[in-house]
Amino acid sequence: MWVCRWVLYSRSAPKPMGRSRKSGRALSGWVIIDKPAGITSTAVVNKVRWAIDAQKAGQAGTLDPDATGLLAVALGEATKTIPFIMDAQKSYDFEMAFGSATHTDDASGDIIATSTVIPTKDDILSKLPGFRGDILQVPPQVSAVKVDGARAYDLARDGFKMDLAARALRVHALDLTAFAAPNARLKLTCGKGGYVRAIARDLGEALGSKAHVLWLKRTHSGPFDLNFASEYTAIDASAKSLEIDRFLHPLELGLSGLKELPIPDHAVAKLRNGNPCGANGSAEFGETVWASYHGKAIAIGTYKAGHIHPTRVILQQ
Repeated sequence: MWVCRWVLYSRSAPKPMGRSRKSGRALSGWVIIDKPAGITSTAVVNKVRWAIDAQKAGQAGTLDPDATGLLAVALGEATKTIPFIMDAQKSYDFEMAFGSATHTDDASGDIIATSTVIPTKDDILSKLPGFRGDILQVPPQVSAVKVDGARAYDLARDGFKMDLAARALRVHALDLTAFAAPNARLKLTCGKGGYVRAIARDLGEALGSKAHVLWLKRTHSGPFDLNFASEYTAIDASAKSLEIDRFLHPLELGLSGLKELPIPDHAVAKLRNGNPCGANGSAEFGETVWASYHGKAIAIGTYKAGHIHPTRVILQQ
């Protein structure tokens, strides 16, 4: 009886659980969205992932809910290339209003200060050179900057005013495109970590006034521009259908800012196992490159003495 009871128990005991497989398709590439106002970047990423039924998704550069324009969504192995898009130049068109400042530095915030000083077109043009090149920029109070482990925007909502440290920013271009007092339209091209809202705020201060952003649209991000972008509503309308894959751009498009080095047949297995290998071509010593096999990315790595030393292995199906 004892043996019989043991056998019955062992049969009813649950079996060890293995690692569950991720749901969705193991596809890789980019979906570029022209984000509308009134929705978060996270919501867009989640919608794209659901619509195309992808296992994994991420985005290369958050836009504020009220901001519009180019949002690059990486799927699958393309998420490994996100840092190269994040570090690349970005361009924005925006309109700012002189005469008032808000706690968010944009039109969604409460007015915290006003000024009767409204600059002229010539006044604005005279100050723009001081905002080009290498500058220091203090992030907005309502931003994703971390303060003692918490996001600044969470602390700002709780009524805290923070002394945020200035950060280095390279501004490649800042130009006035239209002016009708008290509003001005500008185009900004900058490096990683730039805040359009801070540019508007600081330009207002430099002109002896107050200012905030009325709207902004990102037009360019690394290798992507709005010519690659699809409407958010189009993604939603084609969700889970046979035509949804037409919105997918190759993973390799996100690597166009790096040098491509083709590799021979015998090197594929080496790179995929994380080992250095020779390449058909050359680059500067220490240069970041990507290894290709029949045009497909195999790895991203550092070129040293004729060999690619992989730092990210890319496993596309």
